[in-house]
Amino acid sequence: MTDSEYFITPDDVESQLFDWGVLKWLSTPDVTGGERFSAGVVKLEPGKGHERHSHPDSDEILFVIQGEGEQEVADQTRDISAGEMVFVPEGVEHGTVNTSWEPLLLLAVYAPPGPEEVLRDLPECEIVPPGELPTPENVEE
Repeated sequence: MTDSEYFITPDDVESQLFDWGVLKWLSTPDVTGGERFSAGVVKLEPGKGHERHSHPDSDEILFVIQGEGEQEVADQTRDISAGEMVFVPEGVEHGTVNTSWEPLLLLAVYAPPGPEEVLRDLPECEIVPPGELPTPENVEE
């Protein structure tokens, strides 16, 4: 394994750009070679969120790095803030909304990996190349 597989910066990986925010997958089988999990940073813009969804074959944890939001898991909803972790078992519907004026930053981990590729393939996902700012004008053609 080379240094570049051990130490990953946000500029080393592409951005998945959505109308609600940005995803940066810093550990995936393609990036690090690790096959047991994927991990990335999710940035939800103020007032934005994504629809309830599930990952049929992967557990997910969400660790709140910065900001505040509202998290739904199954039939439970609660406010979340920096320092908290949410566990979402495989197949359970969940959704997140940023309820504050600042970006909501989350560390998302899937075990096993896979949902990050599903997100990449969604029609509303725009890919911004590594090293470029995740803005609409930098979307790959």
